[in-house]
Amino acid sequence: MRTVDAVAEILKREGVEYLPCFPTTPVIEACAAAGIRPIVCRQERVGVGIADGYSRITNGKKPGVFACQYGPGAENAYSGVATAFSDSVPMLLLPMGNAHSLAGVEPHYNSRDSYSTVTKRVEEVNSPDRVSEVMRRAFSSLRMGRPGPVMVEIPADIGLDEVDESALGYRPVNTAKSAADSRDIDQVARVLLDASAPIVHAGQGVMYAEACEELIELAELLQIPVMTTLAGKSAFPERHPLALGAGSGVMSGQLYHFLRNADVVFGIGTSFTKHGMCTNIPAGKVMIQATSDETDINKSYDIDYPVVGDAKLVLRQLIDAVRDRLNGQSRTGNGVADEVARVKQEWLAEWMPKLTSNDTPINPYRVLWEFMHTIDPNEAIVTHDSGGPRNQIVPFYEAGGPRTYIGWGKSHGLGTGLGLNIGAKLAAPEKMCVNFMGDAAFGMTGLDFETAVRCRIPIVCVVLNNSTMAVETGAMRTSHELYNTRDLGGDYAELGRAMGGYAERITDPAEIAPAFQRARRVTEQEGQAVLLEFITTDEHTYSLSRAL
Repeated sequence: MRTVDAVAEILKREGVEYLPCFPTTPVIEACAAAGIRPIVCRQERVGVGIADGYSRITNGKKPGVFACQYGPGAENAYSGVATAFSDSVPMLLLPMGNAHSLAGVEPHYNSRDSYSTVTKRVEEVNSPDRVSEVMRRAFSSLRMGRPGPVMVEIPADIGLDEVDESALGYRPVNTAKSAADSRDIDQVARVLLDASAPIVHAGQGVMYAEACEELIELAELLQIPVMTTLAGKSAFPERHPLALGAGSGVMSGQLYHFLRNADVVFGIGTSFTKHGMCTNIPAGKVMIQATSDETDINKSYDIDYPVVGDAKLVLRQLIDAVRDRLNGQSRTGNGVADEVARVKQEWLAEWMPKLTSNDTPINPYRVLWEFMHTIDPNEAIVTHDSGGPRNQIVPFYEAGGPRTYIGWGKSHGLGTGLGLNIGAKLAAPEKMCVNFMGDAAFGMTGLDFETAVRCRIPIVCVVLNNSTMAVETGAMRTSHELYNTRDLGGDYAELGRAMGGYAERITDPAEIAPAFQRARRVTEQEGQAVLLEFITTDEHTYSLSRAL
């Protein structure tokens, strides 16, 4: 067998079922021959996004893999990998590399050097008989500690070299997890029990550790409200009485209220990284941070009580420690759930004119409100794109169980949501997978709607068409007035039909809910990809933007 055939066999043994890819690379044919289905995309960035979304929904158990050619292929994939790295997604990148006769010769692109800053590990298959050990290290790195993308470059000449089958003694890698120091757990239990207004700040590490049930148990045991990061949205069910929603550049009224008044913030499975798409924590709080990656501790905040360990193991230790201190009882009657409900209703009342608006063009908040009341959040996976769609959805949409929402934003690759949505549908075909994007984002990656059509991946792509871009900024207003720089045109529903999908253009608010119902029927019963284009206002009012 050739080196690429050995790589395909290893992927098969690791449970890989799909290969998002872009020609040309012999890895595609090798994987197809091994029974791994190629998903050939329109551009490399979207292909990386498909692998990214797949990994997020499978929780990394079946990691997404993306393959591309050397040179231009690896160059074009870079921004997608940067997004995956910023959100700590465990995926495998398999670019071809220049043949050894061209290695190190300028100006040939060196993907190993270029990707070193946006991957957890970079390695080359520098000899055919080393393919097993290189791939073993790659999968081990994917699954141990803090997740992140790993790159294995296959030089063009090495990829086609013969490998003795006796050298392919590969078996799937085992992983290990660590609990925390019991003394650290005891301190944290004491601090949480002594706090007058504690809050839990949960990140996506809770989901990767499969610790969502433990998080609910701890919150209910202590009657502590829970917020999540943007990437951690759905780690805690958002219709739970103690749910505050996700914090990003915008937030719900209840999150703002409880975070502002908290005396103790308990971060679990979160890096506490300060960036543009996070909610900053006000000064003066007692800070607890439990993470599997010790490099995150004291990175952005002074941490009073650091804990290093796997989120599931740490939460179980903490639950046991709290129960011991409470003599096996649970806290009741502190009124926190009632306060969450009261503040939430007051906040929603302020927003009802937009959420239920009958105006035309349609207010995008009305689109979201109708979707929330038409599709059960536990039966869907929702993601967003950058800018307005993200800022409008995050505070109001109430995610269901784990991985029913894909939140992202540390790296602002406009158009990322479409690939994530396709990958999510591959990972969870029983779910209604929906991506909300603006018309500017569609301009970046919208032609990959045809990938979903051609590959019969029945996603729902929602385009909020306000015929402009960057409405949340005022930086381009002068040039726009002079040269119409922000005006966008296009009939995206017509484009969707031209690409072979089912598409509708909706202008009447009364047709929003029926359109989502038809979309669900078409995806589930006919197996078609759907594009819904809503003609909306250029709404740029957001909930508590940068309030803290």
